[in-house]
This record gives sequence, C-alpha cells and structure tokens, in this order.
Amino acid sequence: MTEDVRTVPLKGVRGMIADAMVKSLATAAQLTHHGSADASTLMAEKKARLAEAGTKVSVEDLLILAVVRALKKVPDANGKVVDRDVHLHDAVDLSVAIALPGNLLVAPAIFGADKMDVSALRAARQDLAARAKTNKLTVTEMTGGTFTVSNLGLTRVEHFTPILNQGQICILGIGRMTDRALRAQDGGIELRPHMGLSLTFDHRALDGAPAGELMTAICDEIEGLAV
Repeated sequence: MTEDVRTVPLKGVRGMIADAMVKSLATAAQLTHHGSADASTLMAEKKARLAEAGTKVSVEDLLILAVVRALKKVPDANGKVVDRDVHLHDAVDLSVAIALPGNLLVAPAIFGADKMDVSALRAARQDLAARAKTNKLTVTEMTGGTFTVSNLGLTRVEHFTPILNQGQICILGIGRMTDRALRAQDGGIELRPHMGLSLTFDHRALDGAPAGELMTAICDEIEGLAV
C-alpha cells in the first residue's frame, strides 16, 4: 500500500533554525530545572488593579516583568558564553520566542527590558511580534539577547525542556496554568492556579544551585507581583 508523503526540506529559515538548535545542543551542557508558581496574585493584578486602571496587559507581559526583576536578583544568569568566557551583562536584553506561520520560530530581544515598566514591555513585545510577521527584524535584535522566554501557556503543555538560544546562559519555558489543591488558612482545601516553569541553563556557566536560586526568584516575583 502506497501512502502519500509530504516532504518539507530543511532549508531556508527552517533550515537555519534546525542548524541552530543542533549547534546549541552540541556546544552547551544543557540541564533543565522544573518548578511551578502560584499565579493567584499575578491573575488578580491583571484582572483587578490593572483592568480597573485601564491598563491592558497580558499574562505574558506580567511574566516578562517578573523574569526581568528576578534576573536583577540573580545576575549570574543574565549573559552569554563566548568561546571559553562567560560574559555577564548588567542590562537585561530579553529575547521573546515568537511562533510564525510555516512552523517557524524567532526570538528577538527587547533591549533594556530592566528599565521598562509593564506597559513599555508590552509595547516592545507587540512591536517585535508585528515586525517578525513582516520579516522586518534586525540582525542585532535576533542575536543580541541575554536571556530568553518561551511561552507555551496557551497549549496543554505544563512543562518542557526548551533549548538554549545559541550562546545564552538560560532560557525559561512557561507552561499552562492548572488548578492545584492547597491547604487553606482555615484548614480547608482551596484551588489555586499554578503555572509550570522550566529553566534550561548552560551548566558550564551556571551551576545547579544558582539556577535553582533563579527559579525560586522567578516564582517569588510571580507570587508577590505588584506592578
């Protein structure tokens, strides 16, 4: 029996992405920590305070803000490995993974993300997404990031193992939110939304303990988020 087969050549942009993924795995000692954060405060911030003030933000915008704040607490995770040197950056130039039609993926950087409030981060992210769709991103934007965020929160994926953006020390994968049963203060049981987080890091530049410290800092920022 002959089956119809659709062949998709790994060339052009898709081929470049494939080559970059293989090179990243071949040249970095990649390890992933998995965790989760209570998103109750983050969702309340989005739905109540920000909505009432007329500020439009998404869950991703608030997560980006939390990540940037956490990186300022754990600066050894913000940077790149260049040959045999680790280059740590003061500025957080945050790469944001953007899925495009045709099974393509880009991760341009928001430069100086640590200097922006949540509204500015949202505007910068939306600008990158719009220009990505029209192939108007610059080489500097595509290669200048110091940390990457990849969001699969709108899918059924809860945890995954993201591959490092070539040269960077870390990438954070964001999974979907699920309700988790917890003991309430009155002794009863309550359901609280938790989001899955997956931090892949280059073990050459960052050991497991400081990577765990960064994961904890991200969770703390999410759980205590105030814009």
